[in-house]
Amino acid sequence: MDDNHVPPLQMIREFCEDVYSWLSNDPKNIAVIHCMAGKGRTGLMVCSYLVYTGMSAEEALRVYAEKRTTNNEGVSIPSQRRYVRYWEHVLSFSKGVPRGPPTVKLPKSCKRELRRIRLYDTINVESIFFVVSELQRVPGEKYCPPAEVSKSCCRRIKNGIQRTYSPRYFYSFVEENEDEMKQEKKEPRLVVQMDTESSMLYQKTCLDHFYDKPVQVSGDVRITFYEKLIGGRLFYACFNTAFIRNDLLQFSLRELDKVGKKGRSMTGSSFCLELFFGPANGNCLPTPPLHEDNLSDC
Repeated sequence: MDDNHVPPLQMIREFCEDVYSWLSNDPKNIAVIHCMAGKGRTGLMVCSYLVYTGMSAEEALRVYAEKRTTNNEGVSIPSQRRYVRYWEHVLSFSKGVPRGPPTVKLPKSCKRELRRIRLYDTINVESIFFVVSELQRVPGEKYCPPAEVSKSCCRRIKNGIQRTYSPRYFYSFVEENEDEMKQEKKEPRLVVQMDTESSMLYQKTCLDHFYDKPVQVSGDVRITFYEKLIGGRLFYACFNTAFIRNDLLQFSLRELDKVGKKGRSMTGSSFCLELFFGPANGNCLPTPPLHEDNLSDC
């Protein structure tokens, strides 16, 4: 996988199954995991394996930090930590066998329509470029290179010219337990979502890109922001569409990857990246529980 990035969930499963098989075959066997520095990508996979053998994500990340690094940082890139938690959530939906590994069932491909990208509370900047890409598997290879899906620019929202997005109409499916679902098939409800954020849009500088024709994304997605169209990366984030809560995905500054000095100089104290999606196709897993270091300030 790319340096400072994440692998597809499929690769994590194959890795854990392979390591488990190797270590179980002979008590003298040793598995060696490495990357460039032996910390980020290595830590993601080692922690995923520890979760596979029974640890919680937080415990695995803590143990790795204590054993591998002297400053207890361990896996420090937010997206890599996010994927360890994804993996824990996947395993919570999988079944184990007595004294054996779980039979992992990955979430089905979840297609989402990306409709809007917005950056709240930006400073001294009129526009930021972005590229949206998906990790796509190449037949016969383990490496899944990113394939560009969309690229454009988020521009400053100015008072009086902001388009009206409301009312929006969505179908909402009420969550029921399995017994209730067997007794009666629930019909989706039509929900009208009004635009209630206009009053706060102009309080601080906000950058926005709205897709007139939504872009469809699925699986493992990476969105990278640039100061210029070519070069000058500011920050990025990786996520899997199966774990998007409702129609909104938000990232505070501390939840973004590799935020450099230039990126921080463009963001205010209440900065937030917001990705707005259309309704899901119904094949997504519920969002994993949030942790204290994963909360947004927005």
